[in-house]
Amino acid sequence: MRAIVVGSGAGGATIARELSQKGMEVIILEAGGNFKPFTRRLSWIDPLRKLGILGNEKTITRLFPYLETTRSSKELVLVRGLGTGGSTVLSCGNMVRADHGLKEIGLNLESEFQELENLIGVKEFPYNRWRPLTQKMFKTADKMGINPKKTPKAVNTSLCVSCGFCELGCVNQSRWDSTRFLEDAKKHGAILKTKSPVKKVLLENGKVKGVEIGSRKPRKMHSDLVVLSAGGIGTAQILKASGIPTRDNLWADIVLTLGGVFPGAKMLKEPPMTWYSQQENYILSPYIDILSHWFHKTWKNVSINDRVGMMVKLADLEDGTVFENGKVQKEISPDDKQKLSLAISQAQEIMEGSGVSGPYIQGMYNGGHLGGTFPLKKSDVGQMRSDYLPDGLWVGDLSLAPRSQGMPTILLTAALGLRVAREILKNK
Repeated sequence: MRAIVVGSGAGGATIARELSQKGMEVIILEAGGNFKPFTRRLSWIDPLRKLGILGNEKTITRLFPYLETTRSSKELVLVRGLGTGGSTVLSCGNMVRADHGLKEIGLNLESEFQELENLIGVKEFPYNRWRPLTQKMFKTADKMGINPKKTPKAVNTSLCVSCGFCELGCVNQSRWDSTRFLEDAKKHGAILKTKSPVKKVLLENGKVKGVEIGSRKPRKMHSDLVVLSAGGIGTAQILKASGIPTRDNLWADIVLTLGGVFPGAKMLKEPPMTWYSQQENYILSPYIDILSHWFHKTWKNVSINDRVGMMVKLADLEDGTVFENGKVQKEISPDDKQKLSLAISQAQEIMEGSGVSGPYIQGMYNGGHLGGTFPLKKSDVGQMRSDYLPDGLWVGDLSLAPRSQGMPTILLTAALGLRVAREILKNK
C-alpha cells in the first residue's frame, strides 16, 4: 500500500516514520527545500537595524527562505517553516504537554506524549547554564506566586553552545527537530521529495487516488491514501482546493514580547524560554524576540546584548480564515488584546522586580502555532478522522486541535500524528 504524506514537520515526519516502519510504501512531499541553518554573520545587520532601513519582516524571508511570514491583518504577522522539518527546525525545542480543548472531545494523548518524550530525550536545560538575569527573573516570578517551571526541552546539552539562535536552525544539531524522524523513515524505505508543493487531492468516486503537485506544470502522483500534514494554513488550503470544506477556526498562539533594558544581559547566550509560567490563558517566558529586534523600529535603540525580553504567548480566539489561494485573514480580537495587556503588566512586574529598567516597549504581534482549521469533534476521536473526508484521506497535524494552546505545540503535533498513524495502520 502506498501512502503520500504531505509535509515534513512534527506531524508529517512522525506519521511517515510510523507507517514506513510498519512496512508501508511512503512518499513524503515537502513544499520547501532541504533545510539549512542560518550561518551568515549577523554583524552586518545591526547598523541597518539602527538606521531603521532593514525593512519589514519580509526581509528575513528573502535572507532565510525557510521562514515564511504572512500578515493576516495590519497588526498580526504569522510565521511558519517552509522546508524539511517544517517549523520544528525553527523552534526553541520546547516539549510541553499541551492539551487545551482535548479533554472536552474525549481525546487523551498521555501515552503518546510519554512515548515521544522517551524517544526524543526530553529534559530541562541546566539551571547553572542560565544567564544570571534569567535566574533572577525566575526567582522573582516564584516570589510573585506565579509558579514558574523549568521548560522541558529537546536539547542535547553537551552539544549546545548557547548561541541563542535556535529559531534560525541549530548549526550544532544539539536541538531535536523532525528531520531525525525523516531520516528514520528513509532508513525504512520512505522517499522524501522536496520542492513538491501539493495543490490538491485527486479524488474519484469519493475515494483518494493521489495528489496534484505544482502549479505551472502540475503533475499527478498516485497513491492508496494521502495524509495532509502541511500545517494549519497548508492543509486547509489543499482541502479547499480539493472541494472539501474547512472551518474558519484558525488559531495562532499570539506572541507579544515586552522589551526592557539590562546592561550586559546577553540573553542570547542561552537557549530561549528556559523557564515558563503558565497562567489561565497564556504563558510568560524569558525570550528575545528576533523579529522585533530586527524589524520593530521602536526596539532599534537598544543593543542585543542589553535587550531583555519577556514573552507572552496567548491562547487566542479561534476565528481565522484560510483561503484557497493561501491568504489568511485573522485579526487580534478586543478580548485577546485585553488579556495580552494584563499579561504584559505581569511581565513588566517580573522585569522590574529583577532590576530590568525601561523604557518598556512592546514588540510585534506574531504567531507561529497555526492550527484548528480542521478540528476534531467528539464523534471523530475514535478513528481520528472526520466521516466526511473521502476514503483514504487523513489529516495529521495541528489542524486537528480545536482550541488554541497558548503553549509550545511541537509535542502535541507529533502526538496527534502518532495517534493518526496508528489509526491508519488499523484500517489499512
